[in-house]
Amino acid sequence: MNGVHWYAAGRLALLSLLPLLAGLYWYAAAQRRAALARFVDSGMRDHLLPRGGGRLGRAGLFFLALALLIVALARPAWNRRETTVRRSGRDVVFLLDVSRSMLAQDLAPSRLEHAKLAISDVIDRLRGDRVALVVFAGQAVVKCPLTLDYGFFRLALEGVSPDSVSRGGTKIGDALRTVLHDVLDNQAQRYQDVILITDGEDHGSYPLEAAKAAGERGVRLIVIGLGDEKEGARIPVIDDQGRQTFLKYQGQEVWSKLDGTVLRQMAEATPGGRYLPVATGNINLGEVYQELIMNAGKRQLAAKTVTRFQEKFQFFLLAALLLLLGEMTMREDWR
Repeated sequence: MNGVHWYAAGRLALLSLLPLLAGLYWYAAAQRRAALARFVDSGMRDHLLPRGGGRLGRAGLFFLALALLIVALARPAWNRRETTVRRSGRDVVFLLDVSRSMLAQDLAPSRLEHAKLAISDVIDRLRGDRVALVVFAGQAVVKCPLTLDYGFFRLALEGVSPDSVSRGGTKIGDALRTVLHDVLDNQAQRYQDVILITDGEDHGSYPLEAAKAAGERGVRLIVIGLGDEKEGARIPVIDDQGRQTFLKYQGQEVWSKLDGTVLRQMAEATPGGRYLPVATGNINLGEVYQELIMNAGKRQLAAKTVTRFQEKFQFFLLAALLLLLGEMTMREDWR
């Protein structure tokens, strides 16, 4: 035994309550005997009252069992063992378009909400890969840096809306540059993926050049294209009276279409890149992740030595139960 380790040492403080409980027990017993003595003749007292030795034995067993239960709750452990834990994984950045065109409803309930649901499917399948979330319109905002905390990532994703970015427009190239400069590092080349989800509209940010820069760093780009590529769809807006209208420019309704040409070129500019034109169909992004990322090469991350102890609370719990069993079967007049 290499010393005792307590996983819940704070619970040992409950032992300090045992003297108080014992005092209350003996005080109650003394009061009971005194009350009985006032109404019973002294000659009958020994026949009615249990013998002190039996009562003392039962009380001793009960309080000893209670002490052992508290020790068990503190989770004692010993037999120290050191284990080396090795972790491998990839860095996956979700680059999500939140411009107003993503509110088009050619995908139900909208392109943006459809994308968020698809990303949620991926989170359920993650196994050791770090993930990050960057949203963009006229500028890019890092909503979640690279992390293994998938719960925090999910919370960040749920709060995403067009209001997540203060500047309108769509600049895919600038968003990808933000990922390369502010999220990914040069230490994990060949083990980094960017999943870009957008309708492809861009306002002069040179996205193809940004994709080529990513490819030179070994970053793979998986592009998901959303929206109708032929007719497009109108962009709903809510007016001051709460009614839905559609976005207009110079008096004409704006129709947003999927621009897949540049998106395909962006994916092809990176090693192993893929362009998936979802258009107005359905996509299981979880399966895409499993096929393209989960089964891809993993970077061996720093090993960590973890110290573990074998928990032994079971012995104290068993002893406490045996003592309680003995206390229940003991007669109070037993010596």
